Amino acid sequence: MKHRALACIALILVLAVVGCSSRVGAGPTGETHQVTIAMGFIPNVQFAPMYVAMEKGYFAEEGIEVVLDYGMETDLLQRVATNDLQFAIANGDQVILARANDLPVTYVLNWYRHFPVCVVSLAESGITTPEDLIGKTVGSPAAEGASYIGWLAFLDAAGIAPSQVNLQVIGYTQVASLVEGRVDAAICYAQNEPVQLRESGYDLNLLDMDDYTQLVSAGIVTNEATIENDPELVEGITRAFLRGLEDAVADPDAAFDIARAAIPEMDDAAAKVQRAVLDASIAIWRSEQFGRSDPEAWVESVALMRRIGLITTDVDPESLYTNRFVEAS
Repeated sequence: MKHRALACIALILVLAVVGCSSRVGAGPTGETHQVTIAMGFIPNVQFAPMYVAMEKGYFAEEGIEVVLDYGMETDLLQRVATNDLQFAIANGDQVILARANDLPVTYVLNWYRHFPVCVVSLAESGITTPEDLIGKTVGSPAAEGASYIGWLAFLDAAGIAPSQVNLQVIGYTQVASLVEGRVDAAICYAQNEPVQLRESGYDLNLLDMDDYTQLVSAGIVTNEATIENDPELVEGITRAFLRGLEDAVADPDAAFDIARAAIPEMDDAAAKVQRAVLDASIAIWRSEQFGRSDPEAWVESVALMRRIGLITTDVDPESLYTNRFVEAS
């Protein structure tokens, strides 16, 4: 009986070791690795998967303490490339531009499965096709960034010259500019301004850019040095975030509660709209293969940016991303 008991204890210990070996953990010293992730925006319900992964302890299980760095910086990938930051949320177009400038950054996890930029107009405008925009005034938040690149891609796919549309930079005033008639249409993110307008009772027409072009959207980006020197860290970040993403898609109500707790300035009046924003976001995140990059989308994105003159050098699409860490998760 004594030998049998010892054998059982040994078996339990072996199973425990095997069970723990699939995760990075805090290591034999119990140390936690603090990692800053640059978000590129203010605290928002659209970051619900990150909040879920943090709240449920998924990063902690990997031996990682995450610090979220908010702010709309323009040099995020420059900082990632120089290892001033190890991780950032960034769009595929930013990665392509960085690589075209010899910055050693790599996209390691795809988050947004669809490019979320759209052209929005009030239903009364009658703008239902790209051709209806010819001769019209279209508001854009800026003449750069994902919205602008999406706009150029949209025009290219529709065979419309940029000069055929009066594009005006209006900042982030799309809702007011549309309602007050200052523009005929506006370039927006699908889960933002259209949701706000519909919640306020407006009927809309949307031209979804993802129907016209296959641009790589938001994901997690790191640098070559981190991949080479600390691949377990990249794998841990990837695995923890994917668990948060899957949970957020599976249980939006719980995800919203966690996100609201992470954004204390969200009052009851804003919560109704933000809940709808989360639903719209989940529709963009949903996937049969969470986290995996589509090689064809990278090829098309590079070709488009070369065609419309945003890059002038050859960029190898395969140098821009890896599915290694997603597949290991």
